[in-house]
Amino acid sequence: MKECVRGMLLALALGFAGIPAAIAAPARAAAAQNANGEHWVATWITAPVKGLPKLTLHDQTVRMIVHASIGGARFRVEFSNAFGRHSLFIGAAHLAIRANGSSIIPGSDRTLTFNGSPSVTIPPGAPMLSDPVSVDAPPLADLAISIYVPGDVVPLTEHSVALETTYISAPGNFAGAESIKPVHTNATWYWLSSVDVEAAANVCAIVGFGDSITDGYNSKLGANGSWPAQLAARFQANPATAHLAVVNAGISGNRVLHDFFGPDALARFDRDVLAQDGVKYVVILEGINDLGFPHEPPRFKLPHQEVTAQQLIGGLRQLVERAHAHGIRVIGATLTPYKGSLYYSKEGEAKREAINHWIRTSGVFDGVVDFAAAIRDPKHPLRFLPAYDSGDHLHPNDVGYKAMADAVSPALFR
Repeated sequence: MKECVRGMLLALALGFAGIPAAIAAPARAAAAQNANGEHWVATWITAPVKGLPKLTLHDQTVRMIVHASIGGARFRVEFSNAFGRHSLFIGAAHLAIRANGSSIIPGSDRTLTFNGSPSVTIPPGAPMLSDPVSVDAPPLADLAISIYVPGDVVPLTEHSVALETTYISAPGNFAGAESIKPVHTNATWYWLSSVDVEAAANVCAIVGFGDSITDGYNSKLGANGSWPAQLAARFQANPATAHLAVVNAGISGNRVLHDFFGPDALARFDRDVLAQDGVKYVVILEGINDLGFPHEPPRFKLPHQEVTAQQLIGGLRQLVERAHAHGIRVIGATLTPYKGSLYYSKEGEAKREAINHWIRTSGVFDGVVDFAAAIRDPKHPLRFLPAYDSGDHLHPNDVGYKAMADAVSPALFR
């Protein structure tokens, strides 16, 4: 079972609000079999954060779409009330294979139970793992997870850069319906943290751990354009790497040493990496926000949170040490160029280059992927190649994210 303890940290959100953060406890050894001899591997995850109380559900059903990496025949879903102020009552929850839009493939719907019950109460700060259900889902399948919540509920545990459409129904329990006629849609996941699949003993997961550049910010809605999603598609197309799940633990606005949007990397690493099922590798791409936010325009400027390159290197080294203690291999990823973005500075650029030199040469990591080299403009190496730039000079577009995925060598995961 996955483990989590509660904790609250005060953070500033990128133009939104103060964001408390739950901190997870150390996890069990990655990829360990349970007492029944079952081997579970995360095929999809997200990193929950505290959302704003901007939505109230009134006896409604929420259908969310998640994109699996590896397939299988038995699945289970973990829900999270990490940032809830009160217990969360789920009246019904279903898992199905999505056909298109809010529609599911007929016959694929499965009722999720929790210790045999079709409903469950999740205490504040806690996760809740469903019982396994049997459904044949191929690799890269879109799964529809539907939750019916009776009464009036304000969801505070969410991931707001879902890059998938979420469908919210009229009042009523439509968790098992073949389609939902929504009264509202958005691109946020609520109360979800992971989907696991029972797999062969050689199957394992790679976690992409980072900020918005891992989250997939500015990629196309519903296109699975983030670099972890495109890496998953690439690995599934090759029999030599089809045993590797690739999951995404990015949080837009995240930093290594300070909270901002979501808990800082040091605070959330146990929850989002060590506690995930079947993890053998983590690719860490984090730090550009630590360099940039102290130099934001006046509305966001945080000069009191200026960090040195050595402080950031120290934070990244901590993550490596903690992963190694759990038998997880760590791939260091170089920080991508950001000249032309709102928070670029010469001071930050000098730190980025120092950190990248350390990532490439220190030998601390078990391997390195040079994302900076993969997407920079050879004629202007402090900037993105124009064809890879989403327009803000900080985030790649879908083509740029593909270039990042293509830069990841399968040899790193032998």
